[in-house]
Amino acid sequence: MTVSSHNPDRARTADRLSLTTPAGLQANANLTWRRLAVLTMNLGLWAGLGMWFASILSAGGWSVSDVILLICFLLGTPWAVLGFWNAVIGLWVRHGARDPIAEAAFFLANADPRDGPIVVKTAVLMTVRNEHPERALQRLRTVKASLDATGEGAHFAYFILSDTQIADVAAREETAVAQWRAQEGDGARIIYRRRSRNTGFKAGNVRDFCETYGRDFELMLPLDADSLMTGQAIIDLVRVMQAHPRLGILQSLVVGMPSASPFARMFQFGMRFGMRSYTMGQAWWVGDCGPFWGHNALVRIAPFVEHCRLPVLPGSPPLGGHVLSHDQVEATLMRRAGFEVRVMPFEAGSYEENPPDVLEFIHRDVRWCQGNMQYVKLLGLPGLNPVSRFQLVWAILMFIGVPAWTLMIALSPLAVHEALAIAGFPFQSAKVLYVTCLLLSLAPKIAGLLDAALTKGEVTRFGGPARFWTSALLEIVFSFLQGAVSTIRTSIFMIGLLFGRSIVWSGQKRDAGGLRWGAAARALWPQTLFGVAVMCALYAVSPSALVWSLPLTAGYVLAVPFAVATASPWLGGLMQRLGVAAIPEEITPVPEIVAVRSMGRLDPCEEQGS
Repeated sequence: MTVSSHNPDRARTADRLSLTTPAGLQANANLTWRRLAVLTMNLGLWAGLGMWFASILSAGGWSVSDVILLICFLLGTPWAVLGFWNAVIGLWVRHGARDPIAEAAFFLANADPRDGPIVVKTAVLMTVRNEHPERALQRLRTVKASLDATGEGAHFAYFILSDTQIADVAAREETAVAQWRAQEGDGARIIYRRRSRNTGFKAGNVRDFCETYGRDFELMLPLDADSLMTGQAIIDLVRVMQAHPRLGILQSLVVGMPSASPFARMFQFGMRFGMRSYTMGQAWWVGDCGPFWGHNALVRIAPFVEHCRLPVLPGSPPLGGHVLSHDQVEATLMRRAGFEVRVMPFEAGSYEENPPDVLEFIHRDVRWCQGNMQYVKLLGLPGLNPVSRFQLVWAILMFIGVPAWTLMIALSPLAVHEALAIAGFPFQSAKVLYVTCLLLSLAPKIAGLLDAALTKGEVTRFGGPARFWTSALLEIVFSFLQGAVSTIRTSIFMIGLLFGRSIVWSGQKRDAGGLRWGAAARALWPQTLFGVAVMCALYAVSPSALVWSLPLTAGYVLAVPFAVATASPWLGGLMQRLGVAAIPEEITPVPEIVAVRSMGRLDPCEEQGS
């Protein structure tokens, strides 16, 4: 006998839910047409650009270098193409749609974040490994104080999950936690646990918590050592999660905190705008298969424990062993289990710190590169939603495109030389395509800046029009220089992956402290050598081609002075005084940031290997 014969209401409910996403928040048909539209637009633009480039290269016949250039172009452009469409869609949603929330975050409509009591228990987790204990705990203490101030603090407990392997740092952790507990009237809600081995890295640390303590909580909020969230932001997320039991992961935009580092200031200023429209556009079509950033996000523990256990990949490192970039894999597994993964695509009191200098940025980038390349072994996981599987592919393509563009730049002198030898070569068309590709790469930033200009009072929050637009222009120059520096390192690292080279996952440098010329030169001489070679070759072939190449090639030659300058405490102080690359939290800081900044600058602990 069928279910419907016993319970018609249940059958009707099941039929209705089969037509919607798991939480019943969105019609599958609505998401399908959105995804088909985005797929069509992306494939159309990508194919159009590819045919345009092919028509240019085909002038005078095809050479081996032409074929290589076309392959590299096709591998390198998808990221820029999707970024363009995400930015365009996001800008339209923010300023063209009647109700932006209804378009991209309509799950908020049935859960007013400001109403209703909290009824679920949430564990706030801070994972640390060889971090400055006082610094990390100050952030967690600030989160607790902010949550307590909302009147809902009794629903939260706090866990410091340590994988620290330096004995004196571990001792300081224990002392700092003991002092904190003694100062609190409810110290029993503050738990410290240290593992002797960091099996599975951060993901293994969180998994260990879930298996040991998870049954006592419905939700968990993973935080990194540099994370900060306001109590109200956390309460808002919790209310949405408890209103929708089939939401598995929920997060808002995470933005950078005020920094004295010139590099961090410029980087997070650009990210602030680059992510706004991009994330809104992505949320519009990704829907229930959203990304997971691994921190500053609420996670439903029961399905996480049951369905999100990471596999140990076959083979040895770098591509085998424990999964390093765990967050996106967990998102795909959560969605496979029938729970939605959603992003609230706006800024909502969630903060992190960004790398203080370009060397630390590069180090982080290659860590992510190795982790993302492991996804090759996960593409065959059964039962994944097609969009979730695409997220894994996309994470791989993000880094495959880097050596592709680098090889194109390396071959550019030869390409120009061959073009000059061809009568009637379409130089004008090549220039237009080149500028088009540059603009495509800048589309998320441009859309974000337009968003700020179109939002009443937004430019004022960043220090006024003069400071805002000056900072925007400087950041675009910064992004080209920084991109050149990091791409060479990533390209070299990816070649090393083919020969079994693996990066050490160590502690991170958090504070700005300057960078010596010698250290910069030792780290960045490959960039400099590459840039000098390419630029000299271009000059020998065509000085005008060299001038056209500068947005992409100048950063190689300037790598060392760029690294030193953007780590300079003096320059950082000057930028602070002038308000260059200032963010609203610097001009009008929230109490939580004031509390954290009151500690002042702390020297980071010695970085140790995994």
